[in-house]
Amino acid sequence: MKTDSSIASFPKPEIGPEMKGADLVIECLAREGVDVVFAYPGGASMELHQALAKSDKIRTILPRHEQGGGFAAEGYARSSGKVGVCMATSGPGATNLVTAIADAYMDSTPLVAVTGQVYRKFIGKSAFQETDFFGMTLPIVKHSYLVMDVKDIPSIVKEAFKLAQSGRPGPVIIDIPKDIQQAISQPVFPKEIPLHVSQQPKLANDENLKLILDLISKAKQPMLYTGGGIVSAEASEDLKTFVEHIQIPVASTLMGVGSFPESHPLSLKWFGMHGSVSGNWAVHQSDLLIVLGARFDDRITGDVEKFAPNATIIHIDIDASEHNKNKIVHHPIVSDVKHALSRLNELIEVLKFKAPDTAPWLEKVSKWKKEYPFSYEESPHIIPQAAIQTLYQVTKGEAIITTGVGQHQMWAAQFYDFENDRSFISSLGLGSMGYGYPSAVGAKVANPDREVIDIDGDGSFLMNVQELATAKIEKINAKAMILNNQHLGMVAQWEDRFYDSLRGHTLLGDTSNVGSPENVDALYPDFVTIANGFGVKARRVIKKEELREAIEEMIAHDGPYVLDVIVPYTEHVMPMIPAGKTVDEMIIK
Repeated sequence: MKTDSSIASFPKPEIGPEMKGADLVIECLAREGVDVVFAYPGGASMELHQALAKSDKIRTILPRHEQGGGFAAEGYARSSGKVGVCMATSGPGATNLVTAIADAYMDSTPLVAVTGQVYRKFIGKSAFQETDFFGMTLPIVKHSYLVMDVKDIPSIVKEAFKLAQSGRPGPVIIDIPKDIQQAISQPVFPKEIPLHVSQQPKLANDENLKLILDLISKAKQPMLYTGGGIVSAEASEDLKTFVEHIQIPVASTLMGVGSFPESHPLSLKWFGMHGSVSGNWAVHQSDLLIVLGARFDDRITGDVEKFAPNATIIHIDIDASEHNKNKIVHHPIVSDVKHALSRLNELIEVLKFKAPDTAPWLEKVSKWKKEYPFSYEESPHIIPQAAIQTLYQVTKGEAIITTGVGQHQMWAAQFYDFENDRSFISSLGLGSMGYGYPSAVGAKVANPDREVIDIDGDGSFLMNVQELATAKIEKINAKAMILNNQHLGMVAQWEDRFYDSLRGHTLLGDTSNVGSPENVDALYPDFVTIANGFGVKARRVIKKEELREAIEEMIAHDGPYVLDVIVPYTEHVMPMIPAGKTVDEMIIK
Protein backbone atom coordinates (compact mmCIF):
# COMPACT_ATOMS: atom_id res chain seq x y z
CA MET A 1 0.00 0.00 0.00
CA LYS A 2 1.33 3.44 -0.95
CA THR A 3 1.91 5.94 1.80
CA ASP A 4 1.97 9.70 1.31
CA SER A 5 5.57 10.58 2.21
CA SER A 6 4.50 13.91 3.78
CA ILE A 7 2.09 12.10 6.09
CA ALA A 8 4.58 9.35 6.84
CA SER A 9 7.14 11.94 7.92
CA PHE A 10 4.87 13.31 10.64
CA PRO A 11 5.91 12.45 14.21
CA LYS A 12 3.98 9.71 15.92
CA PRO A 13 0.84 10.81 17.80
CA GLU A 14 0.76 10.96 21.58
CA ILE A 15 -1.53 8.68 23.57
CA GLY A 16 -3.20 10.38 26.54
CA PRO A 17 -4.99 9.10 29.65
CA GLU A 18 -8.72 8.36 29.57
CA MET A 19 -10.90 11.43 29.98
CA LYS A 20 -14.36 12.80 29.24
CA GLY A 21 -14.97 14.35 25.86
CA ALA A 22 -15.45 17.81 27.38
CA ASP A 23 -12.11 17.62 29.21
CA LEU A 24 -10.55 16.43 25.98
CA VAL A 25 -11.84 19.49 24.09
CA ILE A 26 -10.27 21.86 26.62
CA GLU A 27 -7.00 19.90 26.63
CA CYS A 28 -6.91 20.15 22.83
CA LEU A 29 -7.54 23.92 22.97
CA ALA A 30 -4.69 24.32 25.45
CA ARG A 31 -2.41 22.29 23.17
CA GLU A 32 -3.20 24.78 20.37
CA GLY A 33 -1.91 27.59 22.57
CA VAL A 34 -5.33 28.99 23.49
CA ASP A 35 -5.02 31.14 26.61
CA VAL A 36 -8.49 32.71 26.68
CA VAL A 37 -12.00 31.64 25.66
CA PHE A 38 -15.03 33.93 25.52
CA ALA A 39 -17.76 31.53 26.60
CA TYR A 40 -21.40 31.72 27.72
CA PRO A 41 -22.78 28.52 29.30
CA GLY A 42 -26.06 26.68 28.80
CA GLY A 43 -27.54 23.22 29.05
CA ALA A 44 -25.77 21.71 26.05
CA SER A 45 -22.39 23.24 26.90
CA MET A 46 -22.34 22.74 30.68
CA GLU A 47 -19.87 19.86 30.41
CA LEU A 48 -17.47 22.12 28.50
CA HIS A 49 -17.78 24.81 31.16
CA GLN A 50 -17.15 22.30 33.92
CA ALA A 51 -13.95 21.36 32.10
CA LEU A 52 -13.01 25.02 31.67
CA ALA A 53 -13.62 25.64 35.37
CA LYS A 54 -10.99 22.99 36.17
CA SER A 55 -8.43 24.28 33.65
CA ASP A 56 -5.39 26.18 34.89
CA LYS A 57 -4.23 26.89 31.34
CA ILE A 58 -7.17 28.75 29.85
CA ARG A 59 -8.83 31.92 31.12
CA THR A 60 -12.59 31.85 30.61
CA ILE A 61 -14.21 35.25 30.14
CA LEU A 62 -17.98 35.35 30.55
CA PRO A 63 -19.55 37.80 28.07
CA ARG A 64 -23.05 39.03 28.82
CA HIS A 65 -24.31 38.04 25.37
CA GLU A 66 -22.99 35.44 22.95
CA GLN A 67 -22.70 38.04 20.18
CA GLY A 68 -20.54 40.11 22.51
CA GLY A 69 -18.38 37.05 23.13
CA GLY A 70 -18.02 36.42 19.41
CA PHE A 71 -17.04 40.03 18.72
CA ALA A 72 -14.60 39.95 21.67
CA ALA A 73 -12.96 36.85 20.19
CA GLU A 74 -12.66 38.74 16.90
CA GLY A 75 -11.07 41.73 18.61
CA TYR A 76 -8.62 39.37 20.30
CA ALA A 77 -7.77 37.75 16.95
CA ARG A 78 -7.57 40.91 14.87
CA SER A 79 -5.29 42.68 17.34
CA SER A 80 -2.99 39.72 18.02
CA GLY A 81 -2.94 37.60 14.89
CA LYS A 82 -3.88 34.55 16.97
CA VAL A 83 -7.05 32.50 16.63
CA GLY A 84 -9.94 33.89 18.67
CA VAL A 85 -12.10 31.31 20.46
CA CYS A 86 -15.71 31.69 21.52
CA MET A 87 -18.15 29.17 22.94
CA ALA A 88 -21.91 28.91 23.35
CA THR A 89 -24.65 26.43 24.05
CA SER A 90 -27.04 24.97 21.47
CA GLY A 91 -30.06 26.65 19.91
CA PRO A 92 -30.26 30.39 20.73
CA GLY A 93 -26.78 30.40 22.23
CA ALA A 94 -25.35 29.20 18.94
CA THR A 95 -27.54 31.39 16.76
CA ASN A 96 -26.44 34.43 18.75
CA LEU A 97 -22.94 33.72 17.46
CA VAL A 98 -24.00 33.79 13.80
CA THR A 99 -23.43 37.53 13.27
CA ALA A 100 -19.92 37.33 14.72
CA ILE A 101 -19.14 34.26 12.60
CA ALA A 102 -20.41 36.00 9.46
CA ASP A 103 -18.38 39.06 10.41
CA ALA A 104 -15.22 36.96 10.82
CA TYR A 105 -15.89 35.36 7.43
CA MET A 106 -16.24 38.72 5.67
CA ASP A 107 -13.15 40.20 7.33
CA SER A 108 -10.98 37.06 7.10
CA THR A 109 -10.58 36.76 10.87
CA PRO A 110 -9.25 33.48 12.32
CA LEU A 111 -11.99 32.29 14.69
CA VAL A 112 -12.94 28.94 16.18
CA ALA A 113 -16.48 28.78 17.57
CA VAL A 114 -17.24 25.79 19.78
CA THR A 115 -20.92 25.06 20.43
CA GLY A 116 -22.79 22.51 22.47
CA GLN A 117 -25.42 20.46 20.67
CA VAL A 118 -28.29 18.28 21.88
CA TYR A 119 -27.75 14.55 22.42
CA ARG A 120 -27.11 12.70 19.17
CA LYS A 121 -30.33 10.74 19.51
CA PHE A 122 -32.32 14.01 19.46
CA ILE A 123 -30.62 15.61 16.44
CA GLY A 124 -33.17 16.36 13.74
CA LYS A 125 -36.15 15.88 16.07
CA SER A 126 -36.78 19.50 17.12
CA ALA A 127 -35.50 18.85 20.61
CA PHE A 128 -35.38 21.65 23.18
CA GLN A 129 -32.81 24.25 22.10
CA GLU A 130 -31.88 22.34 18.96
CA THR A 131 -30.83 24.08 15.75
CA ASP A 132 -28.96 22.72 12.76
CA PHE A 133 -25.98 24.93 13.48
CA PHE A 134 -23.79 22.93 11.11
CA GLY A 135 -26.21 23.56 8.25
CA MET A 136 -27.10 27.17 8.93
CA THR A 137 -23.46 28.31 9.09
CA LEU A 138 -22.19 26.56 5.96
CA PRO A 139 -22.17 29.75 3.81
CA ILE A 140 -20.22 31.78 6.39
CA VAL A 141 -17.42 29.46 7.54
CA LYS A 142 -14.27 27.95 6.09
CA HIS A 143 -15.36 24.62 7.52
CA SER A 144 -17.92 23.08 9.87
CA TYR A 145 -17.67 20.03 12.11
CA LEU A 146 -20.44 18.09 13.83
CA VAL A 147 -18.57 15.71 16.15
CA MET A 148 -20.21 12.30 16.15
CA ASP A 149 -17.38 10.25 17.72
CA VAL A 150 -15.46 11.32 20.81
CA LYS A 151 -12.29 9.79 19.35
CA ASP A 152 -12.35 12.39 16.56
CA ILE A 153 -12.00 15.39 18.91
CA PRO A 154 -8.16 15.71 18.89
CA SER A 155 -7.85 15.60 15.11
CA ILE A 156 -10.88 17.85 14.57
CA VAL A 157 -9.64 20.55 16.95
CA LYS A 158 -6.13 20.52 15.47
CA GLU A 159 -7.49 20.66 11.92
CA ALA A 160 -9.94 23.43 12.84
CA PHE A 161 -7.12 25.65 14.10
CA LYS A 162 -4.97 24.93 11.10
CA LEU A 163 -7.82 25.77 8.72
CA ALA A 164 -8.73 28.95 10.59
CA GLN A 165 -5.18 30.27 10.18
CA SER A 166 -4.04 28.85 6.85
CA GLY A 167 -4.36 30.56 3.50
CA ARG A 168 -7.02 33.21 3.78
CA PRO A 169 -7.95 33.12 7.50
CA GLY A 170 -11.55 32.68 8.58
CA PRO A 171 -14.00 31.09 11.02
CA VAL A 172 -14.44 27.37 11.73
CA ILE A 173 -17.19 25.89 13.92
CA ILE A 174 -17.08 22.73 16.02
CA ASP A 175 -20.56 21.57 17.12
CA ILE A 176 -20.39 18.91 19.85
CA PRO A 177 -23.41 16.90 21.08
CA LYS A 178 -23.73 16.67 24.85
CA ASP A 179 -23.35 12.91 24.97
CA ILE A 180 -20.06 13.22 23.06
CA GLN A 181 -18.92 15.68 25.73
CA GLN A 182 -19.84 13.11 28.40
CA ALA A 183 -18.29 10.08 26.66
CA ILE A 184 -15.05 8.58 28.00
CA SER A 185 -12.17 8.08 25.60
CA GLN A 186 -8.44 7.47 25.58
CA PRO A 187 -7.30 10.25 23.25
CA VAL A 188 -4.75 10.06 20.49
CA PHE A 189 -3.22 13.52 19.99
CA PRO A 190 -1.82 14.02 16.47
CA LYS A 191 1.32 16.13 16.27
CA GLU A 192 0.37 17.46 12.86
CA ILE A 193 -2.56 17.39 10.46
CA PRO A 194 -1.86 17.31 6.72
CA LEU A 195 -3.90 19.65 4.53
CA HIS A 196 -5.00 18.58 1.08
CA VAL A 197 -2.89 19.97 -1.74
CA SER A 198 -5.74 22.30 -2.72
CA GLN A 199 -5.53 23.91 0.73
CA GLN A 200 -1.78 24.56 0.70
CA PRO A 201 -0.74 28.21 0.28
CA LYS A 202 0.19 29.01 -3.31
CA LEU A 203 3.39 30.90 -4.09
CA ALA A 204 4.02 33.23 -6.99
CA ASN A 205 6.86 32.10 -9.24
CA ASP A 206 9.71 34.28 -10.46
CA GLU A 207 8.19 34.51 -13.94
CA ASN A 208 5.08 36.17 -12.46
CA LEU A 209 7.17 38.52 -10.33
CA LYS A 210 9.57 39.52 -13.11
CA LEU A 211 6.51 40.43 -15.20
CA ILE A 212 5.42 42.77 -12.39
CA LEU A 213 8.82 44.46 -12.33
CA ASP A 214 8.76 44.80 -16.11
CA LEU A 215 5.33 46.46 -16.00
CA ILE A 216 6.51 48.79 -13.21
CA SER A 217 9.54 49.83 -15.26
CA LYS A 218 7.26 50.99 -18.09
CA ALA A 219 4.61 52.71 -15.96
CA LYS A 220 4.21 56.47 -15.76
CA GLN A 221 1.52 56.59 -13.07
CA PRO A 222 1.78 53.36 -11.04
CA MET A 223 -0.27 52.83 -7.88
CA LEU A 224 -0.48 50.26 -5.08
CA TYR A 225 -3.87 49.24 -3.68
CA THR A 226 -3.44 47.20 -0.51
CA GLY A 227 -5.91 45.34 1.68
CA GLY A 228 -6.30 43.23 4.78
CA GLY A 229 -4.29 40.43 3.19
CA ILE A 230 -1.14 42.40 4.01
CA VAL A 231 -2.10 42.34 7.70
CA SER A 232 -3.09 38.66 7.72
CA ALA A 233 0.18 37.68 6.03
CA GLU A 234 2.29 39.77 8.44
CA ALA A 235 3.72 41.46 5.35
CA SER A 236 3.78 45.12 6.44
CA GLU A 237 7.58 45.39 6.60
CA ASP A 238 7.92 43.66 3.22
CA LEU A 239 5.43 46.15 1.78
CA LYS A 240 7.33 49.13 3.15
CA THR A 241 10.61 47.85 1.73
CA PHE A 242 8.99 47.27 -1.67
CA VAL A 243 7.39 50.73 -1.76
CA GLU A 244 10.63 52.48 -0.86
CA HIS A 245 12.48 50.52 -3.55
CA ILE A 246 10.11 51.46 -6.34
CA GLN A 247 8.68 54.80 -5.12
CA ILE A 248 5.02 54.10 -5.84
CA PRO A 249 2.17 55.72 -3.86
CA VAL A 250 0.03 53.48 -1.62
CA ALA A 251 -3.68 53.64 -0.80
CA SER A 252 -5.19 50.95 1.38
CA THR A 253 -8.64 49.63 2.06
CA LEU A 254 -10.03 50.08 5.56
CA MET A 255 -9.02 46.49 6.29
CA GLY A 256 -5.46 47.42 5.36
CA VAL A 257 -5.25 50.56 7.49
CA GLY A 258 -1.90 50.74 9.29
CA SER A 259 -0.18 48.12 7.12
CA PHE A 260 1.75 51.02 5.57
CA PRO A 261 2.59 53.97 7.87
CA GLU A 262 0.12 56.77 7.21
CA SER A 263 2.74 59.42 8.00
CA HIS A 264 4.90 58.14 5.13
CA PRO A 265 5.22 60.58 2.17
CA LEU A 266 4.01 57.84 -0.20
CA SER A 267 0.89 57.06 1.84
CA LEU A 268 -2.46 58.33 0.58
CA LYS A 269 -4.15 56.78 3.62
CA TRP A 270 -7.23 54.79 2.58
CA PHE A 271 -9.60 55.22 -0.34
CA GLY A 272 -13.11 54.28 -1.37
CA MET A 273 -16.53 55.70 -0.59
CA HIS A 274 -15.36 57.98 2.25
CA GLY A 275 -11.63 57.70 1.65
CA SER A 276 -9.07 60.31 0.71
CA VAL A 277 -9.53 62.42 -2.40
CA SER A 278 -5.89 61.86 -3.31
CA GLY A 279 -6.17 58.09 -2.93
CA ASN A 280 -9.31 57.88 -5.04
CA TRP A 281 -7.96 60.13 -7.76
CA ALA A 282 -4.59 58.38 -7.85
CA VAL A 283 -6.17 54.95 -8.29
CA HIS A 284 -8.59 56.33 -10.89
CA GLN A 285 -5.80 57.95 -12.96
CA SER A 286 -3.20 55.20 -12.58
CA ASP A 287 -1.83 53.40 -15.61
CA LEU A 288 -0.64 50.43 -13.54
CA LEU A 289 -2.55 49.24 -10.47
CA ILE A 290 -0.95 46.58 -8.28
CA VAL A 291 -3.55 45.09 -5.93
CA LEU A 292 -2.22 43.21 -2.91
CA GLY A 293 -4.48 41.16 -0.63
CA ALA A 294 -7.70 43.02 -1.45
CA ARG A 295 -10.95 42.02 -3.13
CA PHE A 296 -12.40 44.95 -5.12
CA ASP A 297 -15.22 45.52 -2.64
CA ASP A 298 -18.07 47.72 -3.88
CA ARG A 299 -17.25 50.38 -1.26
CA ILE A 300 -13.82 50.64 -2.90
CA THR A 301 -14.74 50.44 -6.57
CA GLY A 302 -18.10 52.21 -6.85
CA ASP A 303 -19.14 51.52 -10.45
CA VAL A 304 -16.79 48.59 -10.98
CA GLU A 305 -16.89 48.87 -14.76
CA LYS A 306 -15.36 52.36 -14.51
CA PHE A 307 -12.89 51.57 -11.73
CA ALA A 308 -9.26 52.36 -12.67
CA PRO A 309 -10.35 52.51 -16.32
CA ASN A 310 -6.92 53.14 -17.85
CA ALA A 311 -4.83 50.85 -15.67
CA THR A 312 -3.21 47.54 -16.31
CA ILE A 313 -4.28 45.65 -13.17
CA ILE A 314 -2.21 43.05 -11.34
CA HIS A 315 -4.04 41.23 -8.54
CA ILE A 316 -2.07 39.17 -6.04
CA ASP A 317 -4.23 37.24 -3.58
CA ILE A 318 -3.99 33.93 -1.77
CA ASP A 319 -7.67 33.21 -2.48
CA ALA A 320 -8.08 32.30 -6.15
CA SER A 321 -11.86 32.73 -5.88
CA GLU A 322 -11.35 36.49 -5.56
CA HIS A 323 -9.69 36.74 -8.96
CA ASN A 324 -12.01 38.18 -11.61
CA LYS A 325 -14.96 37.88 -9.21
CA ASN A 326 -15.75 41.59 -8.92
CA LYS A 327 -13.31 43.10 -11.39
CA ILE A 328 -11.74 41.51 -14.45
CA VAL A 329 -7.98 42.01 -14.18
CA HIS A 330 -5.11 41.60 -16.59
CA HIS A 331 -2.76 39.56 -14.41
CA PRO A 332 -4.30 37.46 -11.61
CA ILE A 333 -1.63 35.83 -9.46
CA VAL A 334 -2.50 33.33 -6.72
CA SER A 335 0.06 33.68 -3.95
CA ASP A 336 0.77 34.26 -0.33
CA VAL A 337 1.33 38.02 -0.47
CA LYS A 338 4.24 37.99 1.99
CA HIS A 339 6.11 35.56 -0.23
CA ALA A 340 5.36 37.67 -3.30
CA LEU A 341 6.60 40.89 -1.70
CA SER A 342 9.68 39.39 -0.08
CA ARG A 343 10.67 37.68 -3.33
CA LEU A 344 10.05 40.89 -5.30
CA ASN A 345 12.41 42.66 -2.92
CA GLU A 346 15.03 39.97 -3.50
CA LEU A 347 14.63 40.19 -7.28
CA ILE A 348 15.00 43.96 -7.16
CA GLU A 349 18.41 43.45 -5.54
CA VAL A 350 19.48 40.50 -7.69
CA LEU A 351 18.41 42.07 -10.99
CA LYS A 352 19.60 45.54 -9.93
CA PHE A 353 16.14 46.76 -10.91
CA LYS A 354 15.96 50.45 -11.71
CA ALA A 355 12.74 52.07 -10.60
CA PRO A 356 10.95 54.24 -13.17
CA ASP A 357 11.01 58.00 -12.95
CA THR A 358 7.81 58.61 -11.01
CA ALA A 359 8.74 62.16 -9.92
CA PRO A 360 6.07 63.94 -12.06
CA TRP A 361 3.42 61.48 -10.83
CA LEU A 362 4.48 61.84 -7.22
CA GLU A 363 4.41 65.61 -7.54
CA LYS A 364 0.84 65.49 -8.84
CA VAL A 365 -0.27 63.11 -6.08
CA SER A 366 1.47 65.17 -3.42
CA LYS A 367 -0.36 68.27 -4.62
CA TRP A 368 -3.72 66.45 -4.25
CA LYS A 369 -2.77 65.44 -0.70
CA LYS A 370 -2.05 69.02 0.28
CA GLU A 371 -5.07 70.54 -1.43
CA TYR A 372 -7.65 67.96 -0.33
CA PRO A 373 -6.85 66.64 3.17
CA PHE A 374 -9.54 65.25 5.44
CA SER A 375 -10.97 68.41 6.97
CA TYR A 376 -13.94 69.99 8.75
CA GLU A 377 -15.28 73.42 9.59
CA GLU A 378 -14.79 74.88 13.06
CA SER A 379 -17.85 75.10 15.30
CA PRO A 380 -18.74 76.42 18.74
CA HIS A 381 -19.78 72.85 19.53
CA ILE A 382 -17.64 69.72 19.83
CA ILE A 383 -17.28 68.39 16.32
CA PRO A 384 -16.80 64.60 16.12
CA GLN A 385 -13.77 64.93 13.85
CA ALA A 386 -12.12 67.28 16.35
CA ALA A 387 -12.86 64.86 19.21
CA ILE A 388 -11.00 62.11 17.34
CA GLN A 389 -8.07 64.40 16.55
CA THR A 390 -7.86 65.32 20.22
CA LEU A 391 -7.91 61.64 21.19
CA TYR A 392 -5.09 61.05 18.70
CA GLN A 393 -3.05 63.84 20.26
CA VAL A 394 -3.61 62.68 23.83
CA THR A 395 -2.75 59.05 23.02
CA LYS A 396 0.10 60.10 20.68
CA GLY A 397 -1.36 57.81 18.06
CA GLU A 398 -0.32 54.72 20.01
CA ALA A 399 -3.72 53.29 20.98
CA ILE A 400 -5.56 50.37 19.45
CA ILE A 401 -8.80 51.83 18.12
CA THR A 402 -11.94 49.76 17.69
CA THR A 403 -15.21 51.13 16.35
CA GLY A 404 -18.85 50.37 15.87
CA VAL A 405 -20.37 51.03 12.45
CA GLY A 406 -21.49 54.37 11.09
CA GLN A 407 -20.20 57.92 10.73
CA HIS A 408 -17.95 57.61 13.77
CA GLN A 409 -16.27 54.61 12.13
CA MET A 410 -15.34 56.63 9.04
CA TRP A 411 -14.19 59.64 11.07
CA ALA A 412 -12.03 57.40 13.25
CA ALA A 413 -10.22 56.12 10.16
CA GLN A 414 -9.95 59.61 8.69
CA PHE A 415 -8.71 61.57 11.71
CA TYR A 416 -6.70 59.04 13.73
CA ASP A 417 -3.44 58.33 11.91
CA PHE A 418 -2.23 54.73 12.08
CA GLU A 419 1.43 53.82 11.86
CA ASN A 420 1.12 50.10 12.57
CA ASP A 421 -1.14 47.26 11.51
CA ARG A 422 -3.59 45.59 13.91
CA SER A 423 -4.32 49.00 15.46
CA PHE A 424 -7.59 49.79 13.67
CA ILE A 425 -10.20 47.11 14.35
CA SER A 426 -13.65 47.50 12.90
CA SER A 427 -16.44 45.51 11.28
CA LEU A 428 -15.85 46.36 7.63
CA GLY A 429 -17.21 43.68 5.31
CA LEU A 430 -20.39 42.93 7.25
CA GLY A 431 -20.74 46.36 8.88
CA SER A 432 -22.02 45.02 12.22
CA MET A 433 -23.30 47.64 14.62
CA GLY A 434 -22.49 46.74 18.21
CA TYR A 435 -19.01 45.52 17.26
CA GLY A 436 -16.99 48.31 18.86
CA TYR A 437 -17.00 47.77 22.60
CA PRO A 438 -16.89 43.96 22.74
CA SER A 439 -14.03 43.94 20.23
CA ALA A 440 -12.24 46.48 22.43
CA VAL A 441 -12.65 44.08 25.35
CA GLY A 442 -11.08 41.28 23.30
CA ALA A 443 -8.28 43.50 22.00
CA LYS A 444 -7.44 44.64 25.52
CA VAL A 445 -7.26 41.04 26.74
CA ALA A 446 -4.79 40.32 23.93
CA ASN A 447 -2.84 43.56 24.50
CA PRO A 448 -2.94 44.37 28.22
CA ASP A 449 -0.07 46.86 27.93
CA ARG A 450 -1.63 48.98 25.17
CA GLU A 451 -4.39 51.54 25.45
CA VAL A 452 -7.54 50.22 23.75
CA ILE A 453 -10.35 52.66 22.96
CA ASP A 454 -13.66 52.07 21.25
CA ILE A 455 -14.71 55.10 19.22
CA ASP A 456 -18.44 54.51 18.96
CA GLY A 457 -21.78 56.02 18.10
CA ASP A 458 -24.73 56.14 20.48
CA GLY A 459 -26.76 53.74 18.34
CA SER A 460 -23.96 51.23 17.84
CA PHE A 461 -22.74 51.33 21.45
CA LEU A 462 -26.21 50.57 22.81
CA MET A 463 -26.41 47.33 20.85
CA ASN A 464 -23.88 45.58 23.10
CA VAL A 465 -23.82 47.90 26.11
CA GLN A 466 -24.09 44.87 28.40
CA GLU A 467 -20.42 44.10 27.80
CA LEU A 468 -19.59 46.89 30.25
CA ALA A 469 -20.37 44.26 32.88
CA THR A 470 -17.80 41.91 31.36
CA ALA A 471 -15.15 44.63 31.43
CA LYS A 472 -15.97 45.59 35.03
CA ILE A 473 -16.13 42.09 36.53
CA GLU A 474 -13.17 40.74 34.54
CA LYS A 475 -11.11 43.91 35.21
CA ILE A 476 -10.56 44.61 31.53
CA ASN A 477 -9.48 48.21 31.04
CA ALA A 478 -11.26 48.92 27.74
CA LYS A 479 -12.44 52.51 27.21
CA ALA A 480 -15.27 53.88 25.06
CA MET A 481 -15.61 57.36 23.61
CA ILE A 482 -19.18 57.75 22.32
CA LEU A 483 -19.79 60.40 19.67
CA ASN A 484 -23.39 60.96 20.67
CA ASN A 485 -25.52 62.74 18.07
CA GLN A 486 -28.80 61.08 19.06
CA HIS A 487 -29.26 59.71 15.55
CA LEU A 488 -28.36 56.77 13.37
CA GLY A 489 -25.90 59.20 11.84
CA MET A 490 -24.88 57.51 8.61
CA VAL A 491 -28.44 56.61 7.65
CA ALA A 492 -29.51 60.17 8.50
CA GLN A 493 -26.70 61.45 6.27
CA TRP A 494 -28.05 59.41 3.38
CA GLU A 495 -31.52 60.73 4.16
CA ASP A 496 -30.17 64.29 3.96
CA ARG A 497 -28.34 63.62 0.70
CA PHE A 498 -30.78 61.39 -1.17
CA TYR A 499 -34.20 61.43 0.57
CA ASP A 500 -34.93 65.14 1.15
CA SER A 501 -34.04 64.75 4.85
CA LEU A 502 -37.15 62.66 5.54
CA ARG A 503 -36.39 60.82 8.77
CA GLY A 504 -37.25 57.14 8.41
CA HIS A 505 -36.92 56.19 12.08
CA THR A 506 -33.31 57.31 12.43
CA LEU A 507 -33.89 59.56 15.47
CA LEU A 508 -32.80 57.69 18.60
CA GLY A 509 -33.91 60.25 21.17
CA ASP A 510 -37.41 61.02 22.44
CA THR A 511 -38.07 64.65 21.47
CA SER A 512 -37.83 66.78 18.35
CA ASN A 513 -35.08 68.84 19.96
CA VAL A 514 -32.86 65.91 20.81
CA GLY A 515 -29.46 66.15 19.20
CA SER A 516 -29.04 69.84 19.95
CA PRO A 517 -26.02 70.21 22.25
CA GLU A 518 -27.77 72.97 24.18
CA ASN A 519 -30.77 70.80 25.05
CA VAL A 520 -29.01 68.60 27.59
CA ASP A 521 -32.15 67.48 29.39
CA ALA A 522 -33.49 65.91 26.20
CA LEU A 523 -30.50 63.59 25.72
CA TYR A 524 -31.59 59.96 25.77
CA PRO A 525 -30.52 57.51 27.03
CA ASP A 526 -28.28 58.66 29.86
CA PHE A 527 -25.07 56.74 29.19
CA VAL A 528 -23.41 58.02 32.34
CA THR A 529 -26.15 56.56 34.53
CA ILE A 530 -26.13 53.32 32.54
CA ALA A 531 -22.35 52.96 32.90
CA ASN A 532 -22.52 53.77 36.61
CA GLY A 533 -25.15 51.07 36.97
CA PHE A 534 -22.54 48.60 35.76
CA GLY A 535 -20.02 50.06 38.20
CA VAL A 536 -18.10 51.70 35.35
CA LYS A 537 -16.81 55.26 35.65
CA ALA A 538 -18.31 57.63 33.09
CA ARG A 539 -18.56 61.28 32.17
CA ARG A 540 -20.55 63.40 29.75
CA VAL A 541 -18.81 66.30 28.02
CA ILE A 542 -20.68 69.02 26.16
CA LYS A 543 -18.44 72.09 26.19
CA LYS A 544 -15.65 72.29 23.67
CA GLU A 545 -13.19 73.67 26.21
CA GLU A 546 -13.66 70.62 28.45
CA LEU A 547 -12.99 67.99 25.80
CA ARG A 548 -9.23 67.52 26.13
CA GLU A 549 -9.32 67.35 29.91
CA ALA A 550 -12.14 64.80 29.75
CA ILE A 551 -10.19 62.60 27.32
CA GLU A 552 -7.12 62.86 29.55
CA GLU A 553 -9.25 61.76 32.51
CA MET A 554 -10.52 58.77 30.52
CA ILE A 555 -7.02 57.69 29.54
CA ALA A 556 -5.65 58.14 33.06
CA HIS A 557 -8.41 56.10 34.69
CA ASP A 558 -7.35 52.61 35.77
CA GLY A 559 -10.38 50.65 34.62
CA PRO A 560 -13.11 50.66 31.99
CA TYR A 561 -14.51 54.09 31.23
CA VAL A 562 -17.29 55.61 29.12
CA LEU A 563 -16.89 59.15 27.81
CA ASP A 564 -20.15 60.45 26.36
CA VAL A 565 -19.24 63.25 23.92
CA ILE A 566 -22.24 65.25 22.75
CA VAL A 567 -21.93 66.30 19.11
CA PRO A 568 -24.32 67.86 16.57
CA TYR A 569 -26.16 65.53 14.20
CA THR A 570 -25.73 67.88 11.25
CA GLU A 571 -22.16 66.77 10.45
CA HIS A 572 -21.67 64.62 7.37
CA VAL A 573 -18.77 62.33 6.50
CA MET A 574 -16.94 63.82 3.55
CA PRO A 575 -15.70 63.11 0.95
CA MET A 576 -18.35 60.74 -0.33
CA ILE A 577 -18.71 58.73 -3.51
CA PRO A 578 -22.42 57.83 -3.74
CA ALA A 579 -23.07 54.08 -3.92
CA GLY A 580 -22.54 52.71 -7.42
CA LYS A 581 -21.11 55.97 -8.73
CA THR A 582 -17.59 56.84 -9.85
CA VAL A 583 -14.75 59.01 -8.62
CA ASP A 584 -15.91 61.65 -11.09
CA GLU A 585 -19.09 62.00 -9.01
CA MET A 586 -17.31 62.31 -5.66
CA ILE A 587 -18.84 64.86 -3.25
CA ILE A 588 -15.85 66.58 -1.66
CA LYS A 589 -17.66 69.03 0.68
